[in-house]
Amino acid sequence: MPLVTTRRGGLVDQVIDQLRSAISTGEWPVGHRIPPEAELATTLEVGRNTVREAVRALAHGGLLEVRQGDGTYVRATSELSGALRTLCGQELREVLEVRRTLEVDAARKAAVRRTDEDLAMLHEALAARNETVGLVNRIAARGETPDSDLLDRAVHADTEFHAAVVRAAGNDLLTELYRGVVEAVSGSVATTMHDTAGTDADVGHDELVAAIEARDVDRAAREAGDFLDRFIDGAS
Repeated sequence: MPLVTTRRGGLVDQVIDQLRSAISTGEWPVGHRIPPEAELATTLEVGRNTVREAVRALAHGGLLEVRQGDGTYVRATSELSGALRTLCGQELREVLEVRRTLEVDAARKAAVRRTDEDLAMLHEALAARNETVGLVNRIAARGETPDSDLLDRAVHADTEFHAAVVRAAGNDLLTELYRGVVEAVSGSVATTMHDTAGTDADVGHDELVAAIEARDVDRAAREAGDFLDRFIDGAS
């Protein structure tokens, strides 16, 4: 963990900066339980009250969530993401509409701005997504129920694919906005995947990546939006 001994003066602010850095760099990912207060105080060579104040400030900003009797968990990667997580509802139609707004614009921008590195990232994310989601669909098509671990991995892979498209748009604020609603996005992916698993309604994303690779802006936007439109209509 990249925490170092703090300097004299402004100890709370220094601890806040170090904890925020551990979160924003992914050292402590979303959902991760951070070290207990006593351990952090020892690592940073500050008092427990200083750590407590820093944690309280980050919790107020939406980055951390203090669960009494359980520990403190990373809730978001920035104050902006934390605010968006608070504001974003869980009603399926609303989440799908927000996804459409962000993902269609991201697909347009990605088709224009994508780099070779972005394209490699998209192909890697697509392959991971197709492997796990394809397995879920094959199991469901046999009339069997995929186990929860496989479903979780499929949902994560699908969500990561869409996040990769957003990153390829080359707009840091758009990426941060999407990151702020990713839990709601993941929930919508889980719901729609459950509804379509093993049926002809399952959605692939190979054509979306092909459109971005070809720098076909209109086709990329269409591929990003059409499948969400069908889900939105179904959620009405």
